[in-house]
Amino acid sequence: MDYEAMLTKAIDDMPSAVHERERFEIPKVKGHLQGNKTIISNFPQIAESFQRPVQHLFRFLLKELAAPGTINKAHAIFGAKIPASKINERVRKYAEEFVLCKKCGKPDTQLSKDGELVNLTCQACGTKYVVKTRL
Repeated sequence: MDYEAMLTKAIDDMPSAVHERERFEIPKVKGHLQGNKTIISNFPQIAESFQRPVQHLFRFLLKELAAPGTINKAHAIFGAKIPASKINERVRKYAEEFVLCKKCGKPDTQLSKDGELVNLTCQACGTKYVVKTRL
């Protein structure tokens, strides 16, 4: 088999996510203030767009925002008045740490537990590295 044939076969065997040029956009939070609480109405949709468990994203935001909170199927409630810009900034930080591949920048990643370590594996380029989190 010559080089060109091997190269063509390698390209054909790559996951389809590698060839996609679609731009991933980090979703913006939608919500409102109710008294001393901040209610995010599209929280499950944000976690779904990241393909991450809702609880994982929620625990990260609670820690980052230093605020108490609860979550149900429809929305997340933070026990403090928090500006949307601050929440969006932390959601972006979550995406950079736990969703986007550090090598190719694509969101086609999965978190997996390997003993005590949590790995982020990119389905597009194959990169695998350890992240600091608990699942």
